[in-house]
Amino acid sequence: MLHHLLKAILLLRSFLAKNKPYTLMKTYLFFLLFFVEAGISQTITWQDVTSNYTLPTGIKVFHGSRPSPILSIWCLDVDLNNSKLAIRPYISGTSMTLPSFTSSVGAYAAINGGFFGGASSFSSVIYPNEVKATNVQSLTRNTFSYPVIRSFFGMNKNRTLSVDWIYHFGNSMSDIYTFPQPLPYIYNDPSPRSAPTKANGIVYSDLLVGIGGGPMLIKNDSIKITYNQEVMWGSGVGETNSDPRTAVGFTANNHVIMITADGRQAGSDGVGLPELAEIMKNLGCIGAINLDGGGSTQMAVQNQYINSPSEQRAVPAILAVVHTDSLNLPKEPLFQKIIDTGDSNATALGGGWFESANPGFWGSTKSQLHGIGNGSTSYEFRPHLPAKATYNVYGWWVASSNRSTDTPFIVNRNGGTDTVRVDQTANGSSWRLVGTFEFSGTNSDKVTISDAAKTNSYVVADALKFESFDPNVITSVNEDASAEKVFSFELFQNYPNPFNPTTSIRYSLSKETTVLVKIFNTLGSEIKTLVNERQTPGVYTVRFDASSLSSGLYFYHIRTSDQNKTKSMMFIK
Repeated sequence: MLHHLLKAILLLRSFLAKNKPYTLMKTYLFFLLFFVEAGISQTITWQDVTSNYTLPTGIKVFHGSRPSPILSIWCLDVDLNNSKLAIRPYISGTSMTLPSFTSSVGAYAAINGGFFGGASSFSSVIYPNEVKATNVQSLTRNTFSYPVIRSFFGMNKNRTLSVDWIYHFGNSMSDIYTFPQPLPYIYNDPSPRSAPTKANGIVYSDLLVGIGGGPMLIKNDSIKITYNQEVMWGSGVGETNSDPRTAVGFTANNHVIMITADGRQAGSDGVGLPELAEIMKNLGCIGAINLDGGGSTQMAVQNQYINSPSEQRAVPAILAVVHTDSLNLPKEPLFQKIIDTGDSNATALGGGWFESANPGFWGSTKSQLHGIGNGSTSYEFRPHLPAKATYNVYGWWVASSNRSTDTPFIVNRNGGTDTVRVDQTANGSSWRLVGTFEFSGTNSDKVTISDAAKTNSYVVADALKFESFDPNVITSVNEDASAEKVFSFELFQNYPNPFNPTTSIRYSLSKETTVLVKIFNTLGSEIKTLVNERQTPGVYTVRFDASSLSSGLYFYHIRTSDQNKTKSMMFIK
């Protein structure tokens, strides 16, 4: 009997591997997930209960049950191929129960987040371009301090998903490093390891949002529970005991799977981490991590619980399903150009400019300093903008106490001149808005940093950035590659984005070269070649029509004889 049952289980798993569960989840469709533990066969029956809730297309809710050992388990399936949906964490200064938290941020649904104490998160909470909380860097066990690398679930800037082991070397996005493995601790390890170093990790450069937890459950499509390595022992989080558990994972076709298994109550015993990993694997996850469990395990739709929490404990952080607009992402500019002091269209006028020894300058050219004066000396930046349009101008400088607090930035724009005075003692080594101006798109456009300051000792010239969201940079683009205009190699963000069904792709060339512009899908398959010809220096625009394609994320790629660039775009029917 057991032999036949095991054979049936193997056949079912083979079937599920070829037909991922998320493709089988039809309304009120039942499906079975099997696993063998201690030689006893057990069955979870899942039911689609999405119709009990008011949710947008792309979010499904499933309830699983098992009579022995008794279990009640819940699943949120979120299709991130729907560009209107996203996942993101939230953190609050005060802890709240999940329905209150979910409702307060306007989320469709949510689960509890990572580990915490009081109102402080001990697990990473990453917003777009902002670190709100970090995974713990070390833990005290047996009076020793153990440096630790722990699990993290992230959504990247191109909307792909990943699970990684990460370590925070500081509180900025650039301080987040991923590692191929956590530190090699054993259970009750008597010897703390050395703290990780940046040299052994990789900067997590494309991260958009995410949440930390631990331990890892599934990595690279294989169950890999790093309970000992992440120093979960001594934390109160058991490995094999049945408890309420929360987990998040993702499938090969970009679905997010969120799980809460009820426990510590008559209607549900809960699960151990090995079983939780097996459940996530059977649901099609190729990556998954454990989040906080026990009395924190909660799932909510808007302002109501879905599961039956053992305690309804207030939590400071959640992982929510939201409309994409809730990411509050800045728009991609239609045009962007950066000019450094070492570039050909930046010129020192008058003598006496010298390099600053201070770090934090833009690019490869150090900041240039000049003593305050009467305006006879300056640094001139000529942007050679593509069209008459509105542009934001940003400045970059290395700040110091001896810099001027009223450095003049003189802006020659369409129809006039403005002078903006900038405090260069502060806000250094970052882009700071000088102002928004309409430029003519001719050679008369320029920004000059003058020595005509009145305070402290020095003015600084480093780099300027010109950005535009004005459609005129596309619709009024000057494609004349005359000798008086200087171009750089650039690939700009398509407009509009998202689009339906056509969009404009714009690029500029600095020299005559053979140009290939192609469209690819997320699997790397070529969809269409838009350009394959030799072109002269200038600015070009090509239209892409996606009428015959499915909604989703696509990539456009430009290649010349010696350079290439790629950007993503979203097609929504």
